[in-house]
Amino acid sequence: MTREYDLILMGATSFVGQITYRRLAEYIHQKDPTLTFAIAGRSTEKLASVQRDVSQRLNLKLDTPMITVNSMNAADMKRVAQSAKVVISTVGPFDQYGEQLVKACAENGTHYCDLTGEPNFIADMLERYEATAQNSGACIVHCCGFDSLPSDLGAYYLQQQAKALFGEPCQEIDMRVNRMAGTLSGGTMASMINIVKKAKDDKALRKTLMNPYALAPDLKKVKQKFFNKVVQDKVKPGWLAPFMMASINTKIVLRTAMQRPDLFPENFLYSEAMHMGDGPGGKKRAKRMALGLGVVAIGAAIAPARWVLEKFVLPKPGTGPSEQAQIDGFFTIVHYGTTAKGEKIAVEVHGDQDPGYGSTAKMLTQAAVVLAKELPSDQAGGFWTPAAIMAESLIPRLSTHAGVSIKTID
Repeated sequence: MTREYDLILMGATSFVGQITYRRLAEYIHQKDPTLTFAIAGRSTEKLASVQRDVSQRLNLKLDTPMITVNSMNAADMKRVAQSAKVVISTVGPFDQYGEQLVKACAENGTHYCDLTGEPNFIADMLERYEATAQNSGACIVHCCGFDSLPSDLGAYYLQQQAKALFGEPCQEIDMRVNRMAGTLSGGTMASMINIVKKAKDDKALRKTLMNPYALAPDLKKVKQKFFNKVVQDKVKPGWLAPFMMASINTKIVLRTAMQRPDLFPENFLYSEAMHMGDGPGGKKRAKRMALGLGVVAIGAAIAPARWVLEKFVLPKPGTGPSEQAQIDGFFTIVHYGTTAKGEKIAVEVHGDQDPGYGSTAKMLTQAAVVLAKELPSDQAGGFWTPAAIMAESLIPRLSTHAGVSIKTID
């Protein structure tokens, strides 16, 4: 495609958009100055302010082109899509603000990636625009942040290693969040509140949220494990608590299984949970985690309680962890795989910054670069998972440029 820019970052003035802009500008300046990019958002004044801030933080004189557009305006989003090879979106909640951009990219053969964790949004986009993207050659790739790159790439890599070691992929993979330090931004909480609020009165949405195969309709269905309470771990000693991202991550991994049947067997099982430690202390921590998640979920569904949460408890949209908190954060998750013959393998995914912001911005940047530069010339358009379309290029890029390692462990 011949376009004015290689990349356009849509939503550069959002909290995570600003971090992504900084990571993108830093990467291009240091590693690939031939890449051209622009930033887009609703306010020219805010875009200019963000550019000044990023210039100061990086000690660079940035002159990034700025595009003033409204994500709800179809003509504006068409202009963005027609100006770039790849559009990166950080505009959320995506269910409210994301459709026009996905539609424009699908119609104009423009590759697209985002960091949404909203399964209802992805399911709606699939239903409405998958055929359009297949016809135009656009590759639409959702969930290129902490939702759901570590889960998706970890499962993919484990299956590759299992086939190499045992001659067959694993029949079951259990992902455990072993350690994690990070906080949620107001934008992430707004997306979660929006989903819970809508699901209360929408039976079809509740069905989508609860169905692990909502994004993988062609995959053979088996009963998947889902942890919604405190239980003992059968994979290793200790106690498990529910993992709030398990619902979206599982859907993405199962869609990868559908798109890559060479790596995933029929009747494939996948689960995610948080490992809270062994003994009475681990059980107590697991109960506290489960209780906290339950309070937020129930509170979000009840209007008065939701008002209290939004007003006094949860972070406001546009706010998030400090730069130091992002640097101090990290995550370590482990995928435990078992083949049909009982052979076992484990793969660790480790990120060196706050998962939702520091690491997410770096992962999203590298996903966009792969879409812009490293897809095969015969790559088919459509809605792809990150692992299904770019694992081979993205895994080494994350290690080299994003502080995210993926490796087998004992």
